[in-house]
Amino acid sequence: MYQIRIIPQYQLEVTIPLLRELNPHITEEILRSRQKEMIAHNYHCAGIYDGEKLIGISGIWILIKYYVGKHVELDNVYLKKGYQGQGLGNQLVEWILNYAKEQGCEASELNCYIENEGGNKFWSNLGYKPIGYHYQKKLR
Repeated sequence: MYQIRIIPQYQLEVTIPLLRELNPHITEEILRSRQKEMIAHNYHCAGIYDGEKLIGISGIWILIKYYVGKHVELDNVYLKKGYQGQGLGNQLVEWILNYAKEQGCEASELNCYIENEGGNKFWSNLGYKPIGYHYQKKLR
């Protein structure tokens, strides 16, 4: 039986192993440090559980921007390999979108790497449309 819920901020360290799987190029130390700072800036995370085992996550940012209004941004959406392809990702996203509606959100946004063909197909199948480019410039 799968269950989806917000992971309390004081328990967010349980997401670090999944974040490492998703971001193997980022050290655990950096992930922990960034997570602490993100929590201080209203970051939340939804988890999907198989019993008591955390099998998937999605960061949740509630933001307001001029062009879209109040919206939810999904961040670092990840489902463990053995659980992918079973519709659980769809369930997780649907749960988050319902949560966002309860928070008064008008829309949902996310970033997906151009080369992530599977991810782009997943988001497209859920009705997301690419609307622009996400640019980045490193300062250090």
